[in-house]
Amino acid sequence: MKILVAGAGSTGGYFGGRLVQADRDVTFLVRPRRAGELTGGLRIFGVGNDDTIPVKTVTANDLDSVYDLVIVAVKAQALETVAQDIAPAVGPGTMILPILNGMSHLGDLTDRYGADRVLGGLVKVVTTVTEDGHILHMKPMAMMSIGEQSGERTQRIEELYRELSVPGFELSLAPEIVASMWHKWAFIAAAGVITCLMRGSIGDIMACPGGKDFALAALSEAEAVATAAGYPVPESEHAMGVAILTEAGSVFTSSLYRDVTAGHPHEGEHILGQFVARAEALEAAVPLARLALLQLRVHDRQGS
Repeated sequence: MKILVAGAGSTGGYFGGRLVQADRDVTFLVRPRRAGELTGGLRIFGVGNDDTIPVKTVTANDLDSVYDLVIVAVKAQALETVAQDIAPAVGPGTMILPILNGMSHLGDLTDRYGADRVLGGLVKVVTTVTEDGHILHMKPMAMMSIGEQSGERTQRIEELYRELSVPGFELSLAPEIVASMWHKWAFIAAAGVITCLMRGSIGDIMACPGGKDFALAALSEAEAVATAAGYPVPESEHAMGVAILTEAGSVFTSSLYRDVTAGHPHEGEHILGQFVARAEALEAAVPLARLALLQLRVHDRQGS
């Protein structure tokens, strides 16, 4: 299977790199500067591993062939451009697998390329790109879930499952991938609220009186929105969220918080702005999420 990974950042780089290590035919669609950084290979380190992986790259101007699978792994603010850039790679049988945060990208790509091409997908991994362009894997967790938007177990999704089943991350076929994406959205919204409002890691927050109660309140608020949307969070997912967001001594922070504090473009509007908008449409109260969103907007205004 010929695979194009759009984006070689913390998410696309990690999962695409693991596919390359397993001898899958992978090419990264990147900007010229990133292509230059990857001439010496893609380095993934942390959590006991340190691998430098030779990779193939292509820029948008040079993309001229069709791929069997296009994995879209960019930040939300780059989606519109990337959705146009991947057009030469999309043929009649091409599958498009977006692994972005939130939900709106699923509709955007479906509107452009059709529901017959666009799959549902999500990943759970804690990674970041270092200043020198390497990918730091910060916690052992690395998971990917895929599925047809319709929930059907089709022949192509089973073939894709076999192709993407490689060492380095846990892969699952989600019978209701849209529900799974909602569950993740609730979790990352809560994580963003907790770390952005408190301006610190989970460990620092837990070390302060009231920190755990605040974290649990933020998670409960976010999960209530998923329930209102018709996708209640299963107890196993809830328990995992509680464990991650209340772990004493944890260095965990949300990717949203890491981007904000590093001065990078962030997904605040995509993760929290759209989450608050959905909550309002569902008449679900989200005072903590609204407060975090306001804080991010003030931050952005000060930096503009």
